[in-house]
Amino acid sequence: MLLEKEATKKDDGFSRIAGVDEAGRGPLAGPVVAAACVCVIEPDAVMFPWFIDIYDSKKVSEKIREKLFEFITAEDSPFHFGVSIVDHAEIDRTNILKATHKAMRHAVENLVFLPDFVLVDGTEIPRLGISQEKVIKGDQKCFCIAAASILAKVTRDRIMREHAEDYPHYEFEKHKGYGTAKHLEAIRKHGRCKIHRKSFKVTGIDDKKKKRKKKNNFK
Repeated sequence: MLLEKEATKKDDGFSRIAGVDEAGRGPLAGPVVAAACVCVIEPDAVMFPWFIDIYDSKKVSEKIREKLFEFITAEDSPFHFGVSIVDHAEIDRTNILKATHKAMRHAVENLVFLPDFVLVDGTEIPRLGISQEKVIKGDQKCFCIAAASILAKVTRDRIMREHAEDYPHYEFEKHKGYGTAKHLEAIRKHGRCKIHRKSFKVTGIDDKKKKRKKKNNFK
């Protein structure tokens, strides 16, 4: 299991170590979701058998992710967790980095017991007020970050499947808002829908608009 980083921090005197990760920075539509996870396991405790499957959510199948989500969020789970969602409108008002940091900060704040140390996947969280460490590829190196990545990914995927019912032309249930060829084709055909991020420029679509605008300026 990926407990080496957490064990090192406990040796340093920290007792509640949270892992934080996000899902949804890259898509063209939908929210960004962040999760924070703290695993309360004593050194001599019996480990849950499903712990062995906890890893980077992008490397785990959807079926296993869904099962792990239910285990992590169950009443008898050894995890405390917090989740935060920042929608497409706020992403457009600020930017994706600020929206991601806000979601991460609120996910930590939504924990039942605030941690005394935070391990963050690939970034640091501004104005957190808690000791933290950026871990590159943390969802592949830290147990609590990997768990957070699963919570964030499954939460966001479920949101996008709900949006798919309202906007069937875009097939959000398949690509979850990422810029696949099918998704780009749907945008070209139908335009953007309400949950698309208007601040995200799409190659081959927005650059054509710019060219038309320039031509009009010369008329």
